[in-house]
Amino acid sequence: MPRLAFVPRQLGVLLTAGALLATTLTAAAAGPAGAAPATTPSTSAEGAGTSQAEWARRATASYDALQDYLYLGDGQHHLYQEKYPREDTDNAFSYLWPVREATAATIDLTVVPGSGRTYDDDVRDRFSALQAYWNTDREPPGYASYVVPPLGGGGDLFYDDNAIVGLEFVRHYRLTHKASARQRAEQVFEVLTQGWDTDASHPCPGGMFWVDASWTSIRAANVTGLATELAAHLYEITGKRSYLDWADRLYTWNRTCLRSPEGLYWNDIGLDGTVNPTLWIYNSGAMIGAGTLLYRATGDRDYLESAEADATAALDHWTAENRYFDQPAIFNSIFFKNLLLLDSAAHDPRYRAVVETYAEHTWASNRDPALGLFRFPPSGGGPYDPSYRPETLEQSAVIQTFALLAWKSRDYRFAA
Repeated sequence: MPRLAFVPRQLGVLLTAGALLATTLTAAAAGPAGAAPATTPSTSAEGAGTSQAEWARRATASYDALQDYLYLGDGQHHLYQEKYPREDTDNAFSYLWPVREATAATIDLTVVPGSGRTYDDDVRDRFSALQAYWNTDREPPGYASYVVPPLGGGGDLFYDDNAIVGLEFVRHYRLTHKASARQRAEQVFEVLTQGWDTDASHPCPGGMFWVDASWTSIRAANVTGLATELAAHLYEITGKRSYLDWADRLYTWNRTCLRSPEGLYWNDIGLDGTVNPTLWIYNSGAMIGAGTLLYRATGDRDYLESAEADATAALDHWTAENRYFDQPAIFNSIFFKNLLLLDSAAHDPRYRAVVETYAEHTWASNRDPALGLFRFPPSGGGPYDPSYRPETLEQSAVIQTFALLAWKSRDYRFAA
């Protein structure tokens, strides 16, 4: 299940690992109807010591391609389409997750040296687009997985979606000091508290439910780690003790219930106690970031040492035989940003090196030079697949990774 906790929302169900692998192989063989013509991926030497200025150029070029082919513009509420080219069966707009990632990519470009105010209007447009998913028909309001009426029919509220959107409001606040951004992040966290399992009779009681829906009841590592990060940020910003209490509660649950003996994070646990041992790189990333933020907010070195231990375990596992090359691009981006967040607190040259290796590989192997878009298999990661349409989600992930490599190291504290 390359997207067990971030499975495309339109499916409405969790896919098993075998089912998604079969889908990937079928799509790679046949390709979707109406897909753009296959082209040869661009080539470039890996490990060539690419400069920060060149990473900035690549990030900008990739962003321009995103805006040219996937952005729907002012007349369409600043929203995005899911894939390029559009097919008749596609939704009018993308789901929430890709818009969040386009927002993150745009914010990341504002931190690139020399960008100045170039992207200010674009950042404003991204947050305007997110408002199209804000569901005020529930209490408290939260972000639906699809645009709400009158633009669309809305969708389930995924707690992981809300956590990552909340984190972008925090980053926006940290970079601009706009009170409205902090206030929305606090509103989002109020939604997340509703996702905490309060039934003490459940095996490993506690943890965050993945979605507010009756069709699944898993408590997942990703949302619990991401919610920890949001709570830790809010404690650092506001000084409210309740946020620290929540952050520690969430963090401790993930480490107690879903951390493997190797120091990685299993994906989820059911209400019957069944653990899904699937590993995704971003689950480690969220916990690395959570430990870093808790250290930064409290000065407690136990959190920092835990983050470093999680980073070591993740690097040992995912860089072996370059396993992480096959992880979804967006999962890698989340991992990288949290890894460099840790680097801002405890520098280790391995951290940036692993990001550079992946970024060089992706630029050389997955870019369609005719479009400037990146092509992956349906899983969202792996070798160049000319049969599968480029997506807003993966394009935004690649932009984030390239932009991060263009930053000054002193700015890594804004990475996640």
